[in-house]
Amino acid sequence: MDNIVGSQIRVSKFWTKNWIKSKQNLLLTEKQRSLIVGSMLGDGTMRIGHDSINANFKVEHGLEQKDLVFWKYKILKPWVFTEPKLSYRYDENRKKYPKSWWFRTVRHPILTRIQKQFYPNKVKVVPSNLGRTLDRLALACWVMDDGSFSHNIIDISTYSFTLAEIRELLKILSKKFSIKGSYYKDRDKGFRLYFRVSETRKLVKLIKPFVISSMRYKIGYSN
Repeated sequence: MDNIVGSQIRVSKFWTKNWIKSKQNLLLTEKQRSLIVGSMLGDGTMRIGHDSINANFKVEHGLEQKDLVFWKYKILKPWVFTEPKLSYRYDENRKKYPKSWWFRTVRHPILTRIQKQFYPNKVKVVPSNLGRTLDRLALACWVMDDGSFSHNIIDISTYSFTLAEIRELLKILSKKFSIKGSYYKDRDKGFRLYFRVSETRKLVKLIKPFVISSMRYKIGYSN
């Protein structure tokens, strides 16, 4: 468990009087940290905004993944001061339509430390400490975000990572979970990880307890 007791906190103008005490007392549980780590390997983002001191964490998924958004929100609720919202777009006739569900956490020094691991140079990378922080829950969040299941095989989108980082991810999975995978080039999009049938079975056994019912199609089960 991580905390900020005894550490100096710089309070920005965005920290209103009503929020300061709540933010200072926040603790990041192991479950919350695992969710953030797994989501950051997938669709999650962390950002230090203009004129801001600390980072926040953002969750956003398509309309069909509403249950996943609210599941993440429930776990991170102490860190989120507003409930998930719909995001909208406009069509060519300027008619508004819903695009996704999303929420953001508060900005906080603890999240800033994680953000700097994933964005050391403003581009998302595979953190050097991932071998220590990637656990079964984080792995499940990653698969729920970016995994797919077809012909008894799971593959995972890793378009945002370099080939060297993808190879490092495979090393971590092999060393920590004894799961062997490979990768392939998906046209001009980038690379994807994939796991043969026997390795997919191992992966499913590891993460199934953490995969919510509406996302079990990503590990080969009907909802």
